[in-house]
Amino acid sequence: MNEDLRKSFSLEGKTALITGVSRGLGQGMAIGLAKAGAAVIGAGVSDMTSTKEAVERIGKQFFGIQADLSESGGAENILAKAIQFSDSIDILINSSGIIRRSNAEEYTMKDWNDVMQVNLNSLFEISSVVGSHMLQKGSGKIINIASMLSFQGGIRVPAYTASKHGVAGLTKALANEWGGKGICVNAIAPGYMATDNTEALREDEARSTSILSRIPLARWGTPKDLVGPAVFLASDASNYVNGHILCVDGGWMSY
Repeated sequence: MNEDLRKSFSLEGKTALITGVSRGLGQGMAIGLAKAGAAVIGAGVSDMTSTKEAVERIGKQFFGIQADLSESGGAENILAKAIQFSDSIDILINSSGIIRRSNAEEYTMKDWNDVMQVNLNSLFEISSVVGSHMLQKGSGKIINIASMLSFQGGIRVPAYTASKHGVAGLTKALANEWGGKGICVNAIAPGYMATDNTEALREDEARSTSILSRIPLARWGTPKDLVGPAVFLASDASNYVNGHILCVDGGWMSY
C-alpha cells in the first residue's frame, strides 16, 4: 500500500472515546480502532474487562469510565475523566443502545422514555460536551450508530425506531453546524447484526428466515463488519465525508 494512503487510514496518536464497548458492535469497533492505532476510552455501565484485555493485547491503552447513560447529566463527568487519561479526544463513537419490544398499543411510557434516554438523549448530551472540546482544538470525528430503522418503521419497536430516526437527523444537524469548524459528524447504520439486541429475532425461525431472504449477502452481520467503516470514518481518509449515514447492511436497503 502507498505510504501516504496508509497514513490516511492510520489512527496512530489518536484517542477514541466510545460508549457501549462491553460487547457487541461497540466492542468490535473499539478493538478495530485499536488495531488501527488508537488508544481507547470506554464509557458505560457494564463490565469492560474483556474489551480492555483485547485492546491491551494489541498493545494499545484502554481506559474505562463507569457511566450510566440511562440517567441524564453524566456527560461532563465522562469528559472530565477522559481528559485525565488523554488531553485530546479525537474521535467519539456513540454506540450505546437499548431496545424494548411490544405492540404499540401496549407500549409503556417507561419503555419509551428508557429507550429515548439511552439511544438519543444521552447521544446528544455526550456529543454536545465532547463536541465543545473538539471545537476548542479545531478538529474531531464523531460517529453515531444509527440503524436500518433510521429509514424504516420496523415492527413492535416504536421507541427504537423513533430514536434511530432522531440519530440520523441529529447527525445531519451537527454536521451542518460543526463541519466548517473542523469536526466531521457521520453515522453508521448497521443492518441485521448478530448481537444481543437481535437475539429474539434470530431465535424466531420464521422471522429469521424472512430477514435473511431479503439480505443479498444472505447472512447476519457481525461486529467485525463495522470495523472497516468505523476506521474509515474516524480517519483522515474521510475528511470530506460529513453528514452521511453509511449503511452496513449486506445490501438490505438495496433490495
